[in-house]
Amino acid sequence: MKRLLWRAASLAALAIGLWSMPMAAIVAQTLPNHVDPSAREEAPDLAQVPAIRFLTTGDFPPFNFRDGVGELTGFNIDLARGICAVIEARCTIQTWPWEQVQQALSDNQGDALIAGLSIDEATAEKFDFSHVYLALPARFVTEKSGAGFRPEVMSRVAVRQGSVHADYLKTFFPWHEAVAFDTEFEALEAVANNEVNAYFGDAMRASFWLNDHPDCCAFAGDPYFDRAYFGPGLTIAVRAGQDSVRAAINWALARLKRDGSLDGYYLKWFPVGFY
Repeated sequence: MKRLLWRAASLAALAIGLWSMPMAAIVAQTLPNHVDPSAREEAPDLAQVPAIRFLTTGDFPPFNFRDGVGELTGFNIDLARGICAVIEARCTIQTWPWEQVQQALSDNQGDALIAGLSIDEATAEKFDFSHVYLALPARFVTEKSGAGFRPEVMSRVAVRQGSVHADYLKTFFPWHEAVAFDTEFEALEAVANNEVNAYFGDAMRASFWLNDHPDCCAFAGDPYFDRAYFGPGLTIAVRAGQDSVRAAINWALARLKRDGSLDGYYLKWFPVGFY
C-alpha cells in the first residue's frame, strides 16, 4: 500500500535542510480550514480513552522525522501530542518502518496511525479514519516578475511525468501545452529558467522549493482541491470499530482548530504556505 504522500530522497534532503536553517519572515497566509471549529459534535466519553498509542514512521519530514539529535519531531508529532493534551490522555508515539506500520496497527500494537496512509478500498476494509486535518491541493507556480496570472493565457506548463496533476491539467486546462519532467523540482527549475510559463503540481512539495527560491517564483492563482484526483487529504487511521478512539480524535481536532493550535502547527512547519 502506498503512502498518501510521495516519498523521494530529494524531498527528504530538502526538507531536512529547510528546518535546519533560519527561516525568512513568515508572511500572512491562508490557513487550512478542513476541520469545522463550530461543529457541534457530541462530546465523546473520554473515560474510554485514557491513553492513545500513536504509530508513525521516522523518515518523512516535515510530518514525522528525527532531527539532528535524534528526537522525533514534525507536524504529525505536534498534532498527536496536541490531541492527547486536549483529551487528557496518556500519549505514546512509536516509530515503525513504513512497510510494517499498517500491520502493527492491525495487530493492536497501537491505537492510531498518523503517517499519511491513503484511503482506498484495501485500507478502508481494515481501518476507520478521522476527519481530514490537512488536504494537499494543486497549485500553479510562476515567476514573480511575470504579469498578472491568468490560466487561460498560459501556454507551456511544466508537470511531473505521469502524475495525477498532469492528468488534471490535460482534463481541465486542455489549451495548455504540458511539458513533462521526471521530478517536481526539475519542473520548477524550468520555471526559474524561463523554459516554461508555469508549473502545475502538488502545492506542498512546491512550497519547499519556493522556500529555497524566494526571489524567483511564487504561487499563482487559487489552490485546486479535487478528491477524485488528489485524494481527500491527511487523516488518522484507527482499527475498524474503534469508535471511541476515532470520536475522541475528531473531537480533539475540532478543539485544536478552535483554539488556534492546528493553525500554529501549520505555520510552524510550512513557512511558505500552500493554501
